[in-house]
Amino acid sequence: MARVLVTAATLALVAGTSAIAQQAAQSAPGVDTTRSLRLPQNPQMFGTSMPSVVKATALVNGDIITQTDVDQRLALLAMTQDGPIPADEIDRLRQQVLRNLIDETLQIQAAKAEKIEIKTSDIDRTIARVAGNVKQTPEQLAAYLETRGASIKSLRRQVEGELAWARLQRAKIESGVSVGDEEVKAVIDRLNASKGSEEYRVGEIFLSATPANQDAALTNANRILEQLRGGASFAGYARQFSEASTAAVGGDLGWVRPEQLPGPLAAVLRQMRPGSVSNPIAVPGGVSIIAVQDSRKILTADPRDAVLSLKQVTISFPAGTTRQQAEPIVARFTQATRSVGGCGGAEKVAADFKGEVVQSDQVKMRDLPPALQQMMAPMQVGQTTQPFGSIEEGVRVLVICGRDEAGPAEPSFDAISNQMVEERINLRARRYLRDLRRDAVIEFR
Repeated sequence: MARVLVTAATLALVAGTSAIAQQAAQSAPGVDTTRSLRLPQNPQMFGTSMPSVVKATALVNGDIITQTDVDQRLALLAMTQDGPIPADEIDRLRQQVLRNLIDETLQIQAAKAEKIEIKTSDIDRTIARVAGNVKQTPEQLAAYLETRGASIKSLRRQVEGELAWARLQRAKIESGVSVGDEEVKAVIDRLNASKGSEEYRVGEIFLSATPANQDAALTNANRILEQLRGGASFAGYARQFSEASTAAVGGDLGWVRPEQLPGPLAAVLRQMRPGSVSNPIAVPGGVSIIAVQDSRKILTADPRDAVLSLKQVTISFPAGTTRQQAEPIVARFTQATRSVGGCGGAEKVAADFKGEVVQSDQVKMRDLPPALQQMMAPMQVGQTTQPFGSIEEGVRVLVICGRDEAGPAEPSFDAISNQMVEERINLRARRYLRDLRRDAVIEFR
């Protein structure tokens, strides 16, 4: 895999693989409407090697987990971070990865016991989607993983576990979960009564614990938190460490109101802001870390819900150009874009500066980086953002060609019902996995 694709590859492989597995097992996930623009997430505004001996680490009901399996999965986890895993964290993370592999093995075994078959072709399609997301073939993806100490075999095994667990939940849990109409209506009534109050897009990492090992779980959670605050991917760590069923989608709980969550989580959530991550929180059955990705007011129109048609004008600089050399050009570019005259003038400005124009329609404002959301929320059709980007990757502006405002979202009966079902499935899935662990014969070597 090409070196320039490392960031995209790691996100796709570690943070997004399970969403693709969910797609293969159930339905297609949402699409990032800003993808064609290749926007920086934090725009600047102007103005280990393979072990030589493969040995068994654990036997799970007779199935072997080797040290190689652990090391290769650890390498996938390392790809969620901008830098290498700190040396003093490696041993602890190996133990956590081993626990995850044990759970994964139990899930695959349980699926087989229920005559659920995960075909090679199912895994092939998912791997092809992962590779396609970073414009690679499966063969190129496999070669890249080898260079990072991982392997395509390890990734295939992870995909198999996710597909098996998703289908097993449908067969053993979802079919027995139901929500009554009166329950849904009661929630809708409460939503209408809560109009204007805050709800949050929340991610969760849940570590199970008993009173006997609560302190150990809390210590583990604090170490995970340290990595998250050091820049590690929340979704990646949720997939590897969380013991909730939402681990398969990077810990995403969706849009929730504080009162929908257990009391300890609700109390913390009310004090958080978008972009923040909580300290570990003791909850019934374990410890949770929550992250707030976004917030909005219930049943209230929000400018960030607008759908935009955009033109992006980008100017580039020769390699080695200093900021001092670029600033006069950026100043002229800024002046030219202020009087661009709407989208119709974008091509002329681009031509004057030997730049590039990219058009993108149906862009959800909420998909834009937060700094751009804040800048563009009050802007009207024909207006242009201030320049942003970098000297190395290009300085650009966005011109708003069209803007469709979204009205306040009314509570959907089906959406509320589905969310309530998902919460109950999540609780039962935790109990089911706990029972699989309890009944397993596990030998450590």
